[in-house]
Amino acid sequence: MEGFLQQYLRLYRPLISSLNELLGKYNLSYSLWQVIYYIKHHGPSTLVEIAKRYSVEKPTITRRVSCLEDLQLVEKIESRDRREKLMQLTPKGEELYAACRKEISNLERKILEKLSENELQSFFETLSKIRQQLAEKEGKQK
Repeated sequence: MEGFLQQYLRLYRPLISSLNELLGKYNLSYSLWQVIYYIKHHGPSTLVEIAKRYSVEKPTITRRVSCLEDLQLVEKIESRDRREKLMQLTPKGEELYAACRKEISNLERKILEKLSENELQSFFETLSKIRQQLAEKEGKQK
């Protein structure tokens, strides 16, 4: 179907801009938030795990984590494999996560408030199918 990417980008860019504006109050960006979110939901994590989740190169995650360490939001902890960097949220990172999560939830509610339950369910199912299709396509390319 022609136009899918244009419609997606018309949604994606303003959404990321809104998130960056919201997170800017906390000296964060959406890309930094992704790392915090991943660690919060998966526990102490390696840079490789985070990079795989977001389909970015490890050096990109290394830079993001370094920035979060400078902000004292994440810290390195001992790992079984000393070659791996295992990261966890600091108490300050946990507090910041809670504050940001609350504001992001409010933003989500505001954006989606005019959609019915059926529309939301259909939307999420469609997104899931698209993700699955992309994953299958990537699997065939490797």
